[in-house]
Amino acid sequence: MLKPMTISAIHAAYRSGELTPHKLLHRCLQHAQADERNVWICLLSVEQLDGYLHQLEYHSPDDLPLFGIPFAIKDNIDLADLPTTAACPDYAYQPLESAFVVKQLIAAGAIPLGKTNLDQFATGLVGVRSPFGACQNSVDPAYISGGSSSGSAVAVATGQVCFALGTDTAGSGRVPAAFNNILGLKGTKGRISCSGVVPACKSLDCVTLFAQCATDLATVWPIAAQFDAQDPFAREAVAATPIPVAFRFGVPAKTQLQFFGDSEAERLYWQALDTLEALGGTVVEIDLEPFLQAARLLYDGPWVAERLAAIKEFFHSDASRCLPVIQTIIGGAETRTAVDAYEALYELQRLKRLADAELAKVDLIVTPTTGTIYTIQEVEADPIRLNSNLGYYTNFMNLLDYSAIALPCGFRSAGDKVDLPFGITLFAPAFQDEVLLALGDRWQRQVALPLGVSHQLLPANTPSLPMPVADTIDVLVCGAHLSGLPLNWQLTDRKAFLKQVTSTAKAYRMYALAGGPPYRPGLIRDTDQGVAIAVEVWSVPAEHFGSFVAGIPAPLGIGKVELADGTWVSGFICEPCGLKGAEEISELGGWRNYIATR
Repeated sequence: MLKPMTISAIHAAYRSGELTPHKLLHRCLQHAQADERNVWICLLSVEQLDGYLHQLEYHSPDDLPLFGIPFAIKDNIDLADLPTTAACPDYAYQPLESAFVVKQLIAAGAIPLGKTNLDQFATGLVGVRSPFGACQNSVDPAYISGGSSSGSAVAVATGQVCFALGTDTAGSGRVPAAFNNILGLKGTKGRISCSGVVPACKSLDCVTLFAQCATDLATVWPIAAQFDAQDPFAREAVAATPIPVAFRFGVPAKTQLQFFGDSEAERLYWQALDTLEALGGTVVEIDLEPFLQAARLLYDGPWVAERLAAIKEFFHSDASRCLPVIQTIIGGAETRTAVDAYEALYELQRLKRLADAELAKVDLIVTPTTGTIYTIQEVEADPIRLNSNLGYYTNFMNLLDYSAIALPCGFRSAGDKVDLPFGITLFAPAFQDEVLLALGDRWQRQVALPLGVSHQLLPANTPSLPMPVADTIDVLVCGAHLSGLPLNWQLTDRKAFLKQVTSTAKAYRMYALAGGPPYRPGLIRDTDQGVAIAVEVWSVPAEHFGSFVAGIPAPLGIGKVELADGTWVSGFICEPCGLKGAEEISELGGWRNYIATR
């Protein structure tokens, strides 16, 4: 097989004549047919594959962005050529057309190879709840591959395909990525259509993407994330808010972290935080409790009733056709009432307010994707409790409507045993998908891990992903809006970020104005008696600049202020009438020094 199995490498091989789509795809099919890890439920026939290859005639990578790129489809997502089983043979049906997202990918030149194994009805994070066999970890077959999108992740990790579709309700698009040393993008809910997807929880489900590198995810994402007017949960794209080079990332308090006795996972997590700091990040401790409380609602609350609603007639006619563990989980919905549902909705709304407030303190939050990993034997002996442990950091994500990316982080040191992968997850508000992809690309280049199980590194000539650029306006602040002071929230709530700590030219006088709290300074330009005053320059998104300025009370306003290097920026100035009753504090050199004297 081609190594590395990335879009850019495949297209380079096509352009050079080293490979043709026919040669590569037939090799991929042979590779998949020889798979022994229970990755596939059903593969295309040679004739069906050739039908897709025929559609590529008269095309090239120059006009089709996914020209000749092999991909896999989780078997709860429709492909017109193959039955959809959701890992339940008695439920299987033959779709008349492919899912909306599958059609978008095929139209862009991608070629499906087949349907991959999953936890039955996408209910589980383990990858062993399938009558088609437990999908084995790509690194060590004794261990779980993660679920429910197990086969999709292992197909990517082992290079059988370039990328794969999964789904995610409680972590199914992230946990398998962490366990197989690949990336998993759980984009904003509703951005990839769920038309043609067997629902788990219809109001929460996301179609997800797996790949070996962030650049491949970034190529597939805009093609997959097309608006589908037929999907009632579909959402139009919203521009991302870029993060600054010096970004802030939230980490839970140590007492809120759970590694379930896995000391190697804990070591790798703290090591990951050091890496993020090396990328320009600053650690900010956040309270994970509202996120954890929201997570408990997913299975302990009425949302499990959505799983029953998805297969109600099938389940009620003969529940024994489902695996016993699935019967237990979905059957538990029978006791839920409408009153339970509304009470849980009210509680979720309360928790989202608290969780959003924590997320607003930072640009993103970083958690382990999972706190540990288990063997297949361990999970089969204790299926519900261990599955619940794996969802500790994942179950809240769709309930709270966040975007997330799972990143490979390193390998546990297992002595004489196989070293198993560990991963982290970065998450941010909805519609931050492109930002997370760009940061994921920077992360991947920094840690320089092998791609999946290939032992190949990301080629140095792989183009890097640019960080989305926002339209911002620089604003100089000199008083209560400085970092850590009482009015700084008026900047951070508007997603402004600190650009520069500096001083004015030696041409300003500062006064402590009368009144307060909050106590405020006034900056006056005086080229004859002025001094340099310590200030900060913040970049404010242009869309929020008007509301920020509208909140500035007289006698303050925004004018032009000269910095020490001679440049001029918009910043706080004071009308002369505001100096009545004010105390001059110019000799102290800045507002922080004045506060220290009080």
